[in-house]
Amino acid sequence: MAKANEYETHDFDVLVIGAGGAGLRAAIEAHALGVRTGIVCKSLLGKAHTVMAEGGIAAAMGNVYPEDNWKVHFRDTMRGGKMLNNWRMAQLHAQEAPDRVAELEEWGALFDRTPDGRILQRDFGGHRYARLAHVGDRTGLEMIRTLQQRAVAQNIDVFMECAIRSLLTADDGRVCGAVGYWRESGRFVVFRAHAVVLATGGLGKAFRFTTNSWESTGNGQALALQAGADLMDMEFLQFHPTGMVWPPSVRGLLVTEGVRGDGGTLKNSEGRRFMFDYVPEMFRAETADTEEEADRWYTDKVNARRTPDLLPRDEVARAINSEVKAGRGSPHGGVYLDIASRRSEEYIRRRLPSMYHQFKELAGVDITKEPMEVGPTCHYMMGGIRVDPDSEATTVAGLYAAGEAAAGLHGSNRLGGNSLSDLIVFGRRAGMAAAEYAKARGEELSVNSTQVEAAIEDSLAPFSREEGESPYDLQHDLQDTMQSLVGIIRTESELVEAIDKIEQLKERASKVRVEGHRQFNPGWHLAMDLQSLLTVSECLARSALARKESRGGHTRQDYPKPDPQFAKINHVTRLVNGELQVVAEPLPEIPADLEELIEEPAVPTGIQAISQSGPAPKEGN
Repeated sequence: MAKANEYETHDFDVLVIGAGGAGLRAAIEAHALGVRTGIVCKSLLGKAHTVMAEGGIAAAMGNVYPEDNWKVHFRDTMRGGKMLNNWRMAQLHAQEAPDRVAELEEWGALFDRTPDGRILQRDFGGHRYARLAHVGDRTGLEMIRTLQQRAVAQNIDVFMECAIRSLLTADDGRVCGAVGYWRESGRFVVFRAHAVVLATGGLGKAFRFTTNSWESTGNGQALALQAGADLMDMEFLQFHPTGMVWPPSVRGLLVTEGVRGDGGTLKNSEGRRFMFDYVPEMFRAETADTEEEADRWYTDKVNARRTPDLLPRDEVARAINSEVKAGRGSPHGGVYLDIASRRSEEYIRRRLPSMYHQFKELAGVDITKEPMEVGPTCHYMMGGIRVDPDSEATTVAGLYAAGEAAAGLHGSNRLGGNSLSDLIVFGRRAGMAAAEYAKARGEELSVNSTQVEAAIEDSLAPFSREEGESPYDLQHDLQDTMQSLVGIIRTESELVEAIDKIEQLKERASKVRVEGHRQFNPGWHLAMDLQSLLTVSECLARSALARKESRGGHTRQDYPKPDPQFAKINHVTRLVNGELQVVAEPLPEIPADLEELIEEPAVPTGIQAISQSGPAPKEGN
């Protein structure tokens, strides 16, 4: 067993795990409140998955449509999430997002501009108005650059390429630190802290085809669960409707919704815009009924109704899936996304530079001249760690969570652009609450050395086994299981089969073996991540089995319609005596005044204000 003196130790009031948008914003806020703050991240600073968010930051600033306001944004978020959202989180998010975007601008973010110099905002699926502040199609990169520069300027301590293995708890159950290891050297490190903020992102690497980068292995959710915190809504996984489908080496790579926001349309192999066939009743009144009506909005921007290509992501993903299954898909199993026939080459290359380069270099497709082949790909986890809506506190004292690692804001389906505003709104709130909690503690920092040594021993176990299979084989089998059995369309028999296979994979993972030494050992890193991936995969499958209906990002072929009874509950997952337990808990009751906002007519009367950023004819600007 490792000895207590075989690790280095660092002390902080607030420790932030994760250096994406939520983690950086939490650390900046905690530091501003005068507490010792540290950031730990698995990769290099500036390489977080946030950089892959392309389209924009949703905020009702009213720069393009003056009618836009937080109440409309709140309504869109709740309706997009099929009313399973935490209403208070949706309210705070809609109210505070404009200030957070303005704050980024003050800190140096270089947003695209309207002709009169204000922050330009683009259309996105599920949003009634154009409200996504953006920097071309590289908005996430600009957010990370701005927040990183702010954090570095404040001299916040950053521990890069450091993987956290376990949260440490005191005798009274509160979180008091974490133990991890340096990915470069394999040496262990202990962080003692009064408060910990988890901002570790999603779990997309549990699936074969995903937009997620390698960091997204569900570490934060698994760490919280093991420490005694609740998870919530784990059945709700979003499949982005437009990922690259060819060549195979890039299958799943994100194609931003900004392509459709800037006028791109979805077509099947017959050349027909099929989305008009799939408009749900909920959105019928606010969506064009015919291609002619959609084009009227597209060309002169005075039609108050919207193109169905910009329906919420769950609706578009299911429609694409249906077209492919009906034999009307593209040659490589997707559909066509066409912007070339509707925009000039200069416009596409200026507004969508990353998309142009991505398809040109990786697929040999010039999107200014030909359509893209796209299809659904695992993208975003709506579920996650259960938090208090105002403070982002988990059900364990001293532990907070924000961003994709947390649940509540998005309900059963996330609207595009709400993810980036989620990061900065609730990252700030988590950092603020964690700092105030840490100030109130006051006592000397300490951790249980027995817990530390147990975590180290568990981490080193794969090196000591003389026999055992490769972690890469387990990862392959897990991804195949999740892709085929817990994917975009689910059934009870397949979910039961998936849970059984995950149990078998957990048994195999307990005997996995890695070769070599701890320095620069990717096989060892994967063996560690597999523990988290298996945990969150089981949570997802068990929650999906419990929800016997179709809603948002969760589609059951054996229960194809929403069930009013399930509209009243969230599924909460927790560890009870070492076993996962999924229980139904009632939704918080929404105040009457906010409920009235949601029930307001979707389409205003009269002529809507002309957008300065909406789609224009191909030869226009």
